[in-house]
Amino acid sequence: MVDPRPIDADADDRSQSSSADRPTESGGRTTITLIRHGESMVTVERIIGGKRTCRGLTPLGRRQAEQLRDRLDREGAEVDALITTDFPRALETAEIVRPALVGVDASPEIEQWPDLGEHDPGPEIDGMTFDAYVERYGTPDWAGDRDIDIFPGGETLRRFHERVERGLAALCSEFAGRHVAVVCHGGVVDAVFRILLGVPMAGGFELRTLNTAITSFSGPSSTATSSAPGSWRLDRYNDAAHLVGLPAATVR
Repeated sequence: MVDPRPIDADADDRSQSSSADRPTESGGRTTITLIRHGESMVTVERIIGGKRTCRGLTPLGRRQAEQLRDRLDREGAEVDALITTDFPRALETAEIVRPALVGVDASPEIEQWPDLGEHDPGPEIDGMTFDAYVERYGTPDWAGDRDIDIFPGGETLRRFHERVERGLAALCSEFAGRHVAVVCHGGVVDAVFRILLGVPMAGGFELRTLNTAITSFSGPSSTATSSAPGSWRLDRYNDAAHLVGLPAATVR
């Protein structure tokens, strides 16, 4: 689904809402904008690439991030903070995008939040080709038992979700009532989607988040990730209008 609105498009909605919902110095609604990283080297090479073996973006991935940057610059996108995970592909994307974000400080380094990193395959699997993994372990069942070691020596789906939820809770605490942009990963977008909207951690549907796509949620100004049914709202998902004119992927 493509929603070509500015990154802070929900400002129009806020201006028409009750005064209780408007951001104030004492804390209005919290906005979390997730940006998936650009196309990565490990994706093109069909490698299960955790943090240990990630080698950053492909040339196309950098172009995707640059086109997102140019779009955000045209729109005058405003956020209170930009953070990233500690994966090279996310950090590289964040560095490219940062100059376009109004309100982000010019500190030498972007703050890294490891708890919002992608599903950790563990040291044995990290760097293995996907074909070699399937030959040895079979095709993973992502909708199955949350406690099965899909990646032997790595995180189970439940442990991954618990880690992301821990990071999300810290994010909501630190940026309550403000707007934070997070450069992260497809698996993290899926996990945050399920956590904030209160749906099971697996099964029911499948998200296919595009590289550098924008996904935004807005919620209460409290420090909790959830408080009452419907307290978090999905404002947009998979907004990748800036990718028009680029190839869908690098040819393998």
